Amino acid sequence: MSADETKILPDSRVEPPRIATPADVLPESRAREIKGRIFTANGVWIPIFCANCGVGVGLVPEEGMTFVFWLCRKCEETHGEVAGMMRMPDEVFWEKLKQEQLAHFGYYPTQEELAKVLEEDASPLATLLKQGR
Repeated sequence: MSADETKILPDSRVEPPRIATPADVLPESRAREIKGRIFTANGVWIPIFCANCGVGVGLVPEEGMTFVFWLCRKCEETHGEVAGMMRMPDEVFWEKLKQEQLAHFGYYPTQEELAKVLEEDASPLATLLKQGR
């Protein structure tokens, strides 16, 4: 490097640009003040609401949940799908779960059998069960 060339070092005080995530651009479907917690053996569940009209649509586990966005059926039909987001209607998920249970067991298993699959298994059935928690 010659005497008239200056090397510019990065300033550690300047933060690198941040990539926008869905949590940055979509509204939150959990209430600001959480009421109606449900305490179960599987943890605490909190209510969620349609991000557009505010109707109650279900529950999610409180632990580990950093962001929830949900549209009810009516709003999704009215406004369409959110671009770039995965969409799987509940009916499709439950049908996939039923088919995987039949393929795995040959019948619909008991709660105890499903709990055992969750604990010990890495099968497609265990993956679907974990998605539906």
